[in-house]
Amino acid sequence: MHAQPLALSPMQRTRGQAEVAIEGGKLKRLFTQGSAKAIVLHDPVRPEVVFLNTSGGLTGGDRLSFLLHTDCGLTATTQTAERAYKASDGSARMDVSMDITHGRLDWLPQETILFDRSALRRRTRVTLGPQAECLTLEAVVLGRAAMGETVGDFLLHDLREITRNGKPVLVEPLKMSADCLAGPATLNGARAFASLALVAQGAEDALGPVRTILDEDGVRGAASGFDGKLTIRLMAADGWPLRRQIARLMAVLRPGPLPRVWQI
Repeated sequence: MHAQPLALSPMQRTRGQAEVAIEGGKLKRLFTQGSAKAIVLHDPVRPEVVFLNTSGGLTGGDRLSFLLHTDCGLTATTQTAERAYKASDGSARMDVSMDITHGRLDWLPQETILFDRSALRRRTRVTLGPQAECLTLEAVVLGRAAMGETVGDFLLHDLREITRNGKPVLVEPLKMSADCLAGPATLNGARAFASLALVAQGAEDALGPVRTILDEDGVRGAASGFDGKLTIRLMAADGWPLRRQIARLMAVLRPGPLPRVWQI
């Protein structure tokens, strides 16, 4: 009589959704489910919304979504860096959907750290009202240099879409894998990179001041501006100089201090 093989239980996967709605500067809806949470920091001038993932990170098969609806200007960020860990099966998926009818939305999440053999698919959608504006940031770090971590293999699908009245204003698809680590036309040995985009009337007027401060030691950067849009690309050897450069850019691109949960 042959022993029957033991049936393996499916691995537990993270599921999380957090939704915030703000109208007239007041919280109208706060819904959280699973590992996704949201905190609203009230401010009479500019509220802040902080999203977080209590599972501590994402791996293959995990699903996480953040949703924000607002009719006034505010800043949204994440409580800490998001982490994508080794994926034994499939990809982690993250969806960010935000719409603002009036004012300006600053979506400034802290960096995403990709660990060796991670796989992450992320889609960020920002919907603008006729006169609304936005500033968006996406920063990625390939392992933590201070911890001696190296990333030999990874997969990142990242899509950012900004629309107004149903029409695309800025669409930025990105697909990266280990093939991009060393090539001179890709990361060329850098282990941290970021993209910033400002969509606002006269955004291109900030091009000169932005280029003036793209001089942080250990960071390479470039910027372009046209037709109410300003885009910035950054590459660095490590996450800390990248963060310092981003902080300096924020002083040019937005009024007031950095989000309260950021640490510089």
